[in-house]
Amino acid sequence: MKRFSICALCSFALSAVIAAGSVSFLGACIHEDGSFGACHWAGQALFGIGLLLAAESVFALLCGDSRIRQGIYGSMLLTAVLGCLIPGTLIDLCHMATMRCRALMQPAMIILCAITGMVSLIGFFQERRKAGKQA
Repeated sequence: MKRFSICALCSFALSAVIAAGSVSFLGACIHEDGSFGACHWAGQALFGIGLLLAAESVFALLCGDSRIRQGIYGSMLLTAVLGCLIPGTLIDLCHMATMRCRALMQPAMIILCAITGMVSLIGFFQERRKAGKQA
C-alpha cells in the first residue's frame, strides 16, 4: 500500500530552495568585471546537490515500499552532509568575511542542508518503523 510521506515532501521543498537559491538569491559573489572565483564553483556544486536531493525526494514520494524509502532517505542524508561540507570546506570561498559567499551563501546553505539531513533522518526512522510493522 502506497503511503504519503511528509518527510519526502519537506525534503523536496528544501532541496528546491537549495538548488534555486545557490544560483540566485543565496548565490556566490558577483564581480563587477564579470569574472568569478572559487565561490562560483561552490554555488554550482550546491546547485547539483539541490537537484540530486530533489530527485531523491521525488523517488521517495513515488515509492510505496518502506524498505526502499528507507534506502532513499539514507542516501539523502549522505547527500545533505556533502552539501554542508561544500561551501568553505571542500571548495574554498572568498577570504573576506564581508563577501556575499561567506556572509550569506555559506551559512544559509549549511543550515538548509542540515535541516534537509535532519528531515531525511526522521524519514529514515519512520520508514524503518513502518517496515518493522510490515514484516
